[in-house]
Amino acid sequence: MNNKTLPKIALGAWAWGNDGTFGNNFTKDTLKPIFDIAMKNGLNLWDTAYAYGMGTSEKVLAEFIKNLPRENYLISDKFTPQCADKNSATAMKDMIEMQYKLMGINKFDIYWIHNVWDAPKWTTELAKYFEGKQEVPLIGVSNHNLEEIKQAAEILKAHGLKLSAVQNHYSLINLSSEKSGILEYCKQNNIYFFSYMVLEQGALSGKYDTKNLMPEGSARAQTYNPVMDKLELLNEKLAKLAEKYNVETAQIPIAWAISKGTLPIIGVTKVKHVEDAVKAANITLTQEETEELEKFAESLQINAIRFWEKEMK
Repeated sequence: MNNKTLPKIALGAWAWGNDGTFGNNFTKDTLKPIFDIAMKNGLNLWDTAYAYGMGTSEKVLAEFIKNLPRENYLISDKFTPQCADKNSATAMKDMIEMQYKLMGINKFDIYWIHNVWDAPKWTTELAKYFEGKQEVPLIGVSNHNLEEIKQAAEILKAHGLKLSAVQNHYSLINLSSEKSGILEYCKQNNIYFFSYMVLEQGALSGKYDTKNLMPEGSARAQTYNPVMDKLELLNEKLAKLAEKYNVETAQIPIAWAISKGTLPIIGVTKVKHVEDAVKAANITLTQEETEELEKFAESLQINAIRFWEKEMK
């Protein structure tokens, strides 16, 4: 990482892939102001993947960074096994170097195994690719349970490398990475834990309720609209705490994730999302507030596990 310091929050470019999860109406013109205000406020860690629109997200981000000094920004990218040519002996090398070309850079700051599909094989291939190289990114795994995380750490260690990051779905309505011991393992082993979907794709932002459902046609609407009555109750709780701190509802789940020692990845499709993230980074919730939020959220018994995920045990 060349002694670079990670910001408190990473900004996610998943939606920038226009893959239908969040709709498909995001353009370079609408996204550029978002990028600019984030960089101006020191939020310079960008999380993307080839799988986000089959290179679309990466290409958009590449347009924004192409004229900037390399030390000004941090890029987090991923190897998605399902996108690789499994019959190729050089699939890992091919994917990484294709992503370098798409992004217009020659190194990543963080690089991930995106999911557990044949993960030991791909983690080994990743280790072989970076073994002995002068510049090695932080290496991470995503959507792994504790046993799989430990396995990845051993594979990397055998090649003289360290597992430095874990990225899992983690929010007030999905605490499975904490209950399974993953957060504690990361803390004990000096591993960054990146929490994604802290806002549950907007379900915990206060923007939606039973009278104002998520737009039909998006994948998230299918998940959250059927339980919007419960989410409405949680958002009311979040709104009360937001009022105390003189911020908006969306900033409280982000502040909660930071208070738990994680580095949240916040999807940004509006300038306001960045402004919220900046404010959230400056909120310090008390332990009592944190525990009360978790207790209330758990009482609602909302299942937030998505189709690509599993519960961490």
